[in-house]
Amino acid sequence: MLVGIDMIEIERIKRCSAKPRFMERVFSEKELALFLSKKNPTESMAGNWAAKEAFSKAVGTGVRDFSLCEISILRDKLGAPYIELEGKAKELADRLGLDFSVSITHTHELASAVVIAFKRKE
Repeated sequence: MLVGIDMIEIERIKRCSAKPRFMERVFSEKELALFLSKKNPTESMAGNWAAKEAFSKAVGTGVRDFSLCEISILRDKLGAPYIELEGKAKELADRLGLDFSVSITHTHELASAVVIAFKRKE
């Protein structure tokens, strides 16, 4: 089992989210649609950012050889976050034989996420 954790200031993501290039580089189309459905989208953006960074730490590569927008942090029908991968991020996870669990929390000022990577059952 591998673990990654990250924390980000929500205000920092609020400032960055005003830049379209940042949004396109960091978030997938599915995530952008998710944010539109939120009452306070900046908190979700910050949580997703933290989860993406935590993912990169759990796989042990940092953000290298894949793009952040290849990692979608989505919500199930009960609101629980889950990770959906595509492109090089998916190739990395498949090559390592890993599945992931994610947890996100936030206060008014900070968002934090933990990603647990575990070997797939064969």
